[in-house]
Amino acid sequence: MKTVATLFLLCISSITMGQTIISGKVRDVKGNPIEGANVYLEGTYDGASTDVKGNFSFETTETGTQNLIVSMVSFETYSQVGDLSYLKDLDITLHEAINQLNGVTLTAGSFKAGDNSKASVLKPLDIVTTAGAAGDFVAALQTLPGTSTVNEDGRLFVRGGAAGETQVFIDGLRVFQPFSATANNIPTRGRFSPFLFKGITFSTGGYSAEYGQALSSVLLLNTTDIPDQEKTDISIMSVGGGIGHTKIWGKESLSINTSYINLSPYQSLVPANQDVRWNKPYESISGEAVFRSMGDKSMFKLYSGFNHANMDIEQEDINYEEYVPFQLKNNNLYVNTSYRHFLENEWTITSGASISMDKNDIGILDDTVDSKETATHIKTKVGKNFTSRFQLNFGAEYFFNNYDESFKEEIGSEYIYGYQDNLLAAFVESDIFFSNKFAMKIGGRLENSNLLDQVTLAPRMSLAYKSGEKGQFSLAYGDYYQNPWTEYLKFNQDLKAEKTSHYILNYQYLGNGKTFRAEAYYKTYNNLVKFNTQLPQFDSEYSNAGSGYASGLDIFWRDNKSIKNLDYWISYSFLDTERDYRNFTQKATPTFAPKHSFSLVTKYWLEDWRSQIGFSYNYGSGRPYDNPNTTAFMNEKTKAYNNLSINWAYLVSPQKILYLSVSNAAGFNNINGYQYADTPNDLGRYDRRAIRPTADTFFFVGFFWTISQDKKSNQLDNL
Repeated sequence: MKTVATLFLLCISSITMGQTIISGKVRDVKGNPIEGANVYLEGTYDGASTDVKGNFSFETTETGTQNLIVSMVSFETYSQVGDLSYLKDLDITLHEAINQLNGVTLTAGSFKAGDNSKASVLKPLDIVTTAGAAGDFVAALQTLPGTSTVNEDGRLFVRGGAAGETQVFIDGLRVFQPFSATANNIPTRGRFSPFLFKGITFSTGGYSAEYGQALSSVLLLNTTDIPDQEKTDISIMSVGGGIGHTKIWGKESLSINTSYINLSPYQSLVPANQDVRWNKPYESISGEAVFRSMGDKSMFKLYSGFNHANMDIEQEDINYEEYVPFQLKNNNLYVNTSYRHFLENEWTITSGASISMDKNDIGILDDTVDSKETATHIKTKVGKNFTSRFQLNFGAEYFFNNYDESFKEEIGSEYIYGYQDNLLAAFVESDIFFSNKFAMKIGGRLENSNLLDQVTLAPRMSLAYKSGEKGQFSLAYGDYYQNPWTEYLKFNQDLKAEKTSHYILNYQYLGNGKTFRAEAYYKTYNNLVKFNTQLPQFDSEYSNAGSGYASGLDIFWRDNKSIKNLDYWISYSFLDTERDYRNFTQKATPTFAPKHSFSLVTKYWLEDWRSQIGFSYNYGSGRPYDNPNTTAFMNEKTKAYNNLSINWAYLVSPQKILYLSVSNAAGFNNINGYQYADTPNDLGRYDRRAIRPTADTFFFVGFFWTISQDKKSNQLDNL
């Protein structure tokens, strides 16, 4: 009997001696205990939960080296590998997990238009349903704060910057001629159809180190990855027509779109103002295509676009008794290919190339100007998500630009000029998330221009702090360089890159269908190009002696919840800017910079009428101009700009839409500026004429028909 008892006691002692107690305490970074954390040995059933004081303790029969896991919702999982004998009285700190949906995001200087971005203030639909935009995404972006409406130009003027200071990229690759060719004082349009793009990012400043050669802003267009279904879109318009089709083969797809525009029918009904005579109204034919191929861990895209346009007009000029004839033929081809591959361990590599070819044949009076530009962009970018808190992107790119122009006078003299540039760039940038409330982006960009024989280094940094569940502050700083424009370089290559520095403070509230943004900024300009003639020409004297500044406040408010079926946004911009550049005699506000800009855009869905109606109102305070009859420089201003536009989309059937749009429906008599005579009259004064829009009002009527597999999709997204 004693032997049995002894054996039993020995077994109990052996089991007890084979057990190890694991213990410790779990806290957050502030030292507060965490209750309910799950603590266990990986691959076993041995573990426990922390109590109200954060303590845990459990026994295990495991031996040797083990992996202790501590997990808790909203915190990053903690692991510690070690011999069991050392896993006692542990003091463990858990760090807050980074929430990609609700955490802080970097928004300073950036507006995003995309259905999947938490930072979006617009959606792709908004870009093309804005009254007065007539399907041009650039015109829709001019309703955002930070932009200025320059009615006679049509391009993007951002925060005191000229239109040439904004660059456009498709799938990360540069578009060298993003706007249609046009005549002086006749506004241009973007070349691209909005329905091929899934989203748009419009940076009014403080943009990523990945992008360069833009002093003021970048516009990033991203083509659709995977179309949801096959469909055909047919458009019949008062100014032309178009057809588009999407075909899908498994993981491959092709979308094509072609359109023909002719303003003759419109101009026969609505004659132009007397300062323009249309011998042959504007006519264009264009086409675009996107091919996509998706692999298990890759995505390949090929985008191509072609545009041919021509016009023959006569324009009034105060320096000529007769109207000045102007003829234009433009051919533009753009091809863009990109490839992304997802590697092991969360590495990604993206590479691509684009080529642009643009040719203009221009006739002015009896002289001719022929120009040809060929430009290439090659880029490779590598990214790595080391953790949810640290992401790194770096890459290199190469730009090649070749520009040739010839000017032939009526008397037979011919002048040939141009330039060629090779530019190499490298960039690196990291996103660091310290917590769900605080994040930082820091990086830099290095560029070397062979033409300018110059190396530039541009640091970039932005911070973001989430002050509440729906609000956050952002701060950004960066240096930006851009080579002088073609109109300078084609005559003189002994110049340096222009430079600007951005300082941005941003607050954004996003929630409950409401968006509020307020952004203050300050920009300095250095090394701006100056010349000593009325216009840049071959015998001008050029220098980088120019400078300037721009400061202001941009405010944006959007609400699509307060009133059923009503969506609206309000934008206001205050701009204070002066610069000494081009042929300015002193520092002054340039002609494209109104002090105050205001936009109101509304869209309302009428269920009973199966219609969406909308209107947009744009206001810009008077813009400066120089009156040579006074001693002051750039000291007078035009009257304020006003434009009230309306649109109506009627759903005839689920896939057929009748659309009407009227720009400047109120018929405001806007004046874009004044042209003064080159020489004074007999009284010693310089005569002038007002520069007005070619027509006060623009009417557009269209019928849009979609043929799709689900028999429900329509082109309301594209109107």
